[in-house]
Amino acid sequence: MAVKPNKKIQPELYEKKNVATSGIPFEISKWAPVAVILFTALIYYKALSGGITSVDDDFYIVKNPFLRDFSLHGVKEIFTSFYATNYHPLTTLTWLFEYNWFGLNPLPYHLFNVLLHLANTWLVFKLAEQLSGKRLTALVVCILFAIHPLHVESVAWIAERKDVLYSLFYVSSLLYYLHYYDSGFKTKYYLVSLLFFVTSLFSKSAAVTLPLVLLMFDIYKGRKLAAKAILEKVPFLLLSVLFGILAILSQKAGGAINNYASSYNFINKLFIFTSALSFYFLKLIAPFGLSILHYSPYILGSKLQWWYYMSVPFLLFIGWLVVRRSPLRKEMIFGVCFFLVTISVMLQIIPVGSAYIAERYTYISYIGLFYIIGQWISEIAVKKRNVVIGIFSIVVIVFSYQAWDRIGVWRDDISLYNDLVDSNPEIYASHLYRGDIRKTRGDLEGALEDYTKSIALNPDFAETYFKRSRIYDATGNIQSAISDYSKSIQLRPDFAESYNNRGWDYFQSGNAIAAIADFNKAIALDSNYVEAYNNRGWACYQAGDIKSAVPDFSKAIRLNPKFDKPYYNRADIRSKAGDYNGAIEDYTSILKLHPDDNRTYYRRGIARLSIKDESGACADWKKAIEYGNKDAIQMAGQYCH
Repeated sequence: MAVKPNKKIQPELYEKKNVATSGIPFEISKWAPVAVILFTALIYYKALSGGITSVDDDFYIVKNPFLRDFSLHGVKEIFTSFYATNYHPLTTLTWLFEYNWFGLNPLPYHLFNVLLHLANTWLVFKLAEQLSGKRLTALVVCILFAIHPLHVESVAWIAERKDVLYSLFYVSSLLYYLHYYDSGFKTKYYLVSLLFFVTSLFSKSAAVTLPLVLLMFDIYKGRKLAAKAILEKVPFLLLSVLFGILAILSQKAGGAINNYASSYNFINKLFIFTSALSFYFLKLIAPFGLSILHYSPYILGSKLQWWYYMSVPFLLFIGWLVVRRSPLRKEMIFGVCFFLVTISVMLQIIPVGSAYIAERYTYISYIGLFYIIGQWISEIAVKKRNVVIGIFSIVVIVFSYQAWDRIGVWRDDISLYNDLVDSNPEIYASHLYRGDIRKTRGDLEGALEDYTKSIALNPDFAETYFKRSRIYDATGNIQSAISDYSKSIQLRPDFAESYNNRGWDYFQSGNAIAAIADFNKAIALDSNYVEAYNNRGWACYQAGDIKSAVPDFSKAIRLNPKFDKPYYNRADIRSKAGDYNGAIEDYTSILKLHPDDNRTYYRRGIARLSIKDESGACADWKKAIEYGNKDAIQMAGQYCH
């Protein structure tokens, strides 16, 4: 049942609305937000040429099994499962439709992200207008929201669909809550606000902060926090608790919750926390030095770098600016609290991943700080119109260019990781990640350069030596590969894969004894290491120890029936030992895995001929010839008439 308007509140509301155009030397056209949206569309048009990157896009789009089942059952699975350490079924549902309609064409994915950002820009304008009663404030807020460079990550990155989608429903929920308040608490607006909150939660669990923001809106609008004001937040709060639990469970299920912070003492953790907050305040007005990844701090001994310690006095200064007496004190407190509440779930209180700050975390939270700026500009515009226009125009031009430039970084993997290295040249992981991408793209020389640089910056990371060894293997530099495998083993004695790979290089170098010793060690460390069993079997076979070789090949096959190499090897041994039926069995298993393998058809034909099955042999050779095997032509000509 709707509650009658509160007479003490209602006049205040009308007074605010009347102030919207009074005393301000700007007449804001109703088409102004449309112009902002069109301008933003021009900037983000560049995002439409972006690709599907290996930075989470591959997990969410290319490899996501939930996108393969376009049915009611598939939709049910999306809503009842965790994937990639997250629970955001509504976001996955949008990808489901795109994948089944457009496949891996990146354009529709980027286009929808941009359209969501444009819609959010409009909603932010309406929210700021409804909250402040001033179109100038609303225009400033929506311009900054639309073009701020830190928001590029949320829009130009396909994987961050969850950001722009949850924000759409989050801001809509806030907007309808204000309609609920300003209408005299009509129930229909409350229910719509609650519905949008649910859809926001299904898009990204970060929406759990909304109940606190609603209370802040009440306080900012002058509403007394009586029983009704508290009770009407209960459904919102219960939903927040539920989805908060789901978020923690999904992170635990995927192993994303880590203990990197356990290496820091309490004091260091405090300064890391304050430095993260300082980062966001600084980048609000000086969005330079941006990067796709901002690493957790590197500690020399037990000390952080000096700027972590300076973050505390910086935040104290910010706090003083907020609470000091000024005409905008109310707006300052509200805007900063909005920022702190909405970004609180992103501040790594529970450490997740290797980044302790990220530009995408500002997408919703900066609205609070933009609101302060908008109200301040509305306040000073009365006396300093030309100054306001001049300074704000410069800011818009600079931010717009920066946003346009950052969008280009998200074009492809190489652009992303070049930017990462340029932004963090002193961090070994930057070169390591770019080396991985270069290797994937076949640029072995570039990968070798990056791995070598990474080792120079951090000579104690075993995985980098291992990856450089793989490059040496691929380029035929066996001795350098052995040296790097040995170094990785020295740094990490339980590195089974290094033992296996070094063993193979020893074998190729003619040192079968050392090779078998390494394979033994790899298997001792990992009793299910399929490739190590196959390699040890081959080394024993080449050394003449067939008795040891066959059990190893058989073990490899039992562990992984889809691994073809041990079938080939065991079939070869069986043929030479006269066990042609066993060889035929192995060749048949290979053909189930590779139905067009002409070499296997040819060899199975030879084995069948050995047991006097000429018709079977001819059938195999015919298949071998069909798939391009030239040796089978001679055999067929000799035996098949």
